[in-house]
Amino acid sequence: MHTKATTLRLVYFIALILLCFACNEDTIEPKGEGSISGVVLHASTNQPIAGVSISTSPATTAVVTDAEGKFILRDVPGGNYAISAKKAGLKAETVSVAVIDGKETQATLVLGDSNTDQAAPGKPSNPDPAEKATNISIADTLRWMSVATDGDSTFYDVYLYESGSTEKKKVAEAIADTSVVVTDLKYNTTYFWQVIAKDKSSNVTNGPVWSFSTVAFPDARYLFARNTDGNYDIYSSDGTAANVFQLTSNFSREWWPVMSPRRNEIAYSSNIGVDPQIYLMGRDGTNKRQITTVPVAGYHNQGIGFAWAPDGGQLIYSNYDKLYRIERDGSALTLIATAPANRHFRTLDWTDRGNRIVAQTIGANINESEIYIMDASGANMTLLVEDMPGRVESPVFSIDGKNILYTRDVAGYENAEGRQLDSRIFRKNIDGTGLVDLSANKPAGTNDLYPRYSPTGDKIIFVNTPNDGLGPYDIYVMDAADGKNRTKIFSNAIMPDWE
Repeated sequence: MHTKATTLRLVYFIALILLCFACNEDTIEPKGEGSISGVVLHASTNQPIAGVSISTSPATTAVVTDAEGKFILRDVPGGNYAISAKKAGLKAETVSVAVIDGKETQATLVLGDSNTDQAAPGKPSNPDPAEKATNISIADTLRWMSVATDGDSTFYDVYLYESGSTEKKKVAEAIADTSVVVTDLKYNTTYFWQVIAKDKSSNVTNGPVWSFSTVAFPDARYLFARNTDGNYDIYSSDGTAANVFQLTSNFSREWWPVMSPRRNEIAYSSNIGVDPQIYLMGRDGTNKRQITTVPVAGYHNQGIGFAWAPDGGQLIYSNYDKLYRIERDGSALTLIATAPANRHFRTLDWTDRGNRIVAQTIGANINESEIYIMDASGANMTLLVEDMPGRVESPVFSIDGKNILYTRDVAGYENAEGRQLDSRIFRKNIDGTGLVDLSANKPAGTNDLYPRYSPTGDKIIFVNTPNDGLGPYDIYVMDAADGKNRTKIFSNAIMPDWE
């Protein structure tokens, strides 16, 4: 009898353990798939509403309620969901549900009437800049006013697009503030902008389309190149360090900027396509385009050998021992001259006084160079500055075309790298007379480089740099008559032009 009781207790104990395991297994359910069914009712009448859009977050299936206001979503992966119900004229509603494997989850959503005039956010108004405002900075803050209704929070999307363009740029999305900063606008450009107001109930109010025009590009008559982290870019300025405008920003070497005589375009060279080619752009850096396919190249010429025609309709440039003329649109490439034997063309200038070209020629040795003057047709090439010890380079005409400026290292120092110890700026009449040293006031141990006359002809803009080759390169101006009153105007800058 005792044995039977012991056995019976053992059976009960084992059954209890199995029951515990069974209970544990029931509580661990795989996610699997379930379904969601529900009904949408009107808040005032408690009647079902047909044609209500039902969606979930995370997204599953989107359906519409039937004539009895009912809906069902089948084969929904297990998990937690937000069920949203929306219909025009009614306030949207959202409820949270959990989907369990093999089970149908019930949901009831109640929608109330939505008075559009009261529920929607107020229409954005009072724009700043004001409608059709002018002379707006290229970096500005757009501001507006808008009134929320029913105590609902309002958020804003802001769109901006240029005149003549259908592409809208979203400059702000779902911001609560009634202002947004816009930067990098273009000069002298009309912009349109619009504010879209939204609230948490998904009501939307489109604001009017406003416009403003940006300030005209400053009278930036100075051009130069600047080296930043080993990359050269082109800048312009009105002559003050405070107003310096970067015009190029490619990962390439862009330098030797020259303003067109028409003062509406800038020519420069870029090696973005490996070989240095001539590009044009607007004074504000817009409308960049390549005009050459035969590169600006040759002995010690990495894109620095070109000049505008006096009327701005053409350019001339050097390609090894050839001198070419090309139209500003890139057409009509014409050979006009060939350099002497064992020489390539390098830096150039063109004057309307007598319609002449001045050209530097250079050999494989950077210290071997001369300066020639010729007719614009390439005829009558005449030696003006002979090859001398030290480098001779950078010829440019005076305003009246009666003389040229150029540089020469009077130390006569020559090495394979072309280092100069005492490069000075000289003025010389085109008939070969009247040589004047304009660098008499130059600090010892420095070089004067890249001279050009000012538009009025009474000043010279140029570069001064220590002769150790370690920089910096700085841009100065001085009196054209005697080289006095040397004044630095830009730091870390090279290859200046002043139009």
